Amino acid sequence: MSAPELGSILYVEDDPDIREVAAMALELIGGLTVRACASLEEALACDVAPDLLLLDVMMPGMDGPSTLSHLRRDPRFAATPAVFITAKANPPEIRRLLDLGAIGVVGKPFDPSTLTDEIRRIWEAFHGQ
Repeated sequence: MSAPELGSILYVEDDPDIREVAAMALELIGGLTVRACASLEEALACDVAPDLLLLDVMMPGMDGPSTLSHLRRDPRFAATPAVFITAKANPPEIRRLLDLGAIGVVGKPFDPSTLTDEIRRIWEAFHGQ
């Protein structure tokens, strides 16, 4: 059985430069629809039902794990698979993030030219490919 097609991502990242680079890479190289937000509040204000949540781990105010916890309370995002993106992609941190319910972790800095491929690999592994 093949994985459903990954078409849209809700991306929460506080750094505007990283947010722009990642969104452009996912849209222009990956052909995905990306709704990029700077915070939980922006994400909750979006009228979207994405296929995947992509969340920065270290953000001021509310970190990525807390953001995921809050997004899970909204029926639109309750079952949406989540991937964390972090500069601390070491084995204990990856294990912690997976234990919080993420389906994968992407390390920073990321290569914009391969970001979509990395996320699609995580997506396909989650769907049993």
